[in-house]
Amino acid sequence: MIYLLMIVMAAIAATASLFFKKASGCDGVLGMLKCADLYIGGFLYVLAALFNIYILRVLDYSVVMPMGSLTYIWTMLLSFVVLKEHISKKKIIGVACIIAGAVCVAIS
Repeated sequence: MIYLLMIVMAAIAATASLFFKKASGCDGVLGMLKCADLYIGGFLYVLAALFNIYILRVLDYSVVMPMGSLTYIWTMLLSFVVLKEHISKKKIIGVACIIAGAVCVAIS
């Protein structure tokens, strides 16, 4: 169950980054401060941080932090689906390495 929560936490953090990316398209600093995407992204980052704090109470730091790299996987998927970015073979290989590393850390 706790590992499922880690996956959800990573997805929330990646979604927060997506909203920050959208906010970056606003005109100037004042435009960003008026942009709802900035505040949605900030709220989601705080939510992900709260999940992370809870997970750190249950699992070892040496497990939680490497598993946090799952955020990169969600980020790549969201960039492909929402932003229509290209996913290269190198990116797929990188994600495969991240998954392998996270699995190795989780089962040790």
